Amino acid sequence: MLTAYAPLAILLIIAVGLSVATVIIGHIFGPRRPTPIKNMPYESGIRPIGSGTRRMPIHFYLVAVLFILFDIEVVFFLPWAVVFKKLGLFGLIEMGIFIVILLVGYVYVWKKGALEWD
Repeated sequence: MLTAYAPLAILLIIAVGLSVATVIIGHIFGPRRPTPIKNMPYESGIRPIGSGTRRMPIHFYLVAVLFILFDIEVVFFLPWAVVFKKLGLFGLIEMGIFIVILLVGYVYVWKKGALEWD
């Protein structure tokens, strides 16, 4: 039963092995000539003023994650539309349930204020 997964396991082992080997070989043979000028932070040719890092509001990340979440869920409409006639009424009801779940999530996010841009 598990022999069906052997090619997948071999592919995974080869992929991880090649990734690790590439990083190790690059670290061993890569050029390392650090100088103070190379180690200096650079932005638009201007010397940085203050700290190089700053706090970003979590709102940017939340909006990005929500966009990806709803975008990926909407992708499921295309395969459904392709086989719509074969699915008949059952497919229509299932997609209706899916849309209702999407709308409940959207309304929840909207009521929580995640979509408000200050």
